[in-house]
Amino acid sequence: MHQLKAYIKFLFSSQNQHGLHSPFVYDLVTNCFYDKKKYAEYSKIKNYKKELLNNQNEITVTDFGAGSRIFKSNQRKISKIAKVAGITSKKSKILFRITQYLQLNNCLELGTSLGIASAAIASAENVKLTTIEGCPETANIAKQQFDKFRFKNIELKIGEFQQYLFNFSNSAKFDLIYFDGNHQKSATLQYFETLLPTAHNDSVFVFDDIHLSEEMEDAWKEIKKHPKVQVTIDTFYLGLVFFRKEQAKEHFKIRL
Repeated sequence: MHQLKAYIKFLFSSQNQHGLHSPFVYDLVTNCFYDKKKYAEYSKIKNYKKELLNNQNEITVTDFGAGSRIFKSNQRKISKIAKVAGITSKKSKILFRITQYLQLNNCLELGTSLGIASAAIASAENVKLTTIEGCPETANIAKQQFDKFRFKNIELKIGEFQQYLFNFSNSAKFDLIYFDGNHQKSATLQYFETLLPTAHNDSVFVFDDIHLSEEMEDAWKEIKKHPKVQVTIDTFYLGLVFFRKEQAKEHFKIRL
């Protein structure tokens, strides 16, 4: 019910490419968000997910995040996880296009799950993706998929995010960080703050499910107000954050 109300509110306050006065955002929306080209990589991403949807094996899931609103047990079929928790075709395509269009190379993902979003990001040219998954059994399935679909540019790390984030914040710079591991306000803001030192002027942080709940909307509002954040784009499903110092501070709501 919250998401339905949030979506109706979003529709009334969002726009398409018309009337955008920022050249950077206008180009991104017209040439990337609304790109209708049928990329060959789409088939690979589709087949990756299709195989998971056909996998009737069960695994025991260890959940370090907010917990599932759908599953009542930690014993879950892989096909069901792919259907319920896996990102949609629309999301996977936009993630691929963002990574490809902005020529993002060094990427990080928090929350691998079965690796559908990982496959989308890693399908772009010249990408090196580091992805972190807390659940060992889920990560094992993702690893099998990465190997089967020959994603040699993905490094999978298993464990709680905090095991790795501090080291990243002291030693790494990322072009893209995709936050999809813990849909709670406190955790989202903590990860954002911890990873801010890894951003450079042309980095983009992408947050999944920013309208999932009131607390995720609150987290998004706080991120938008951060002094280092220059431009944000709310697509309802994904929230994009840019740090471009040459841009005036602006916030956009764009219909996909």
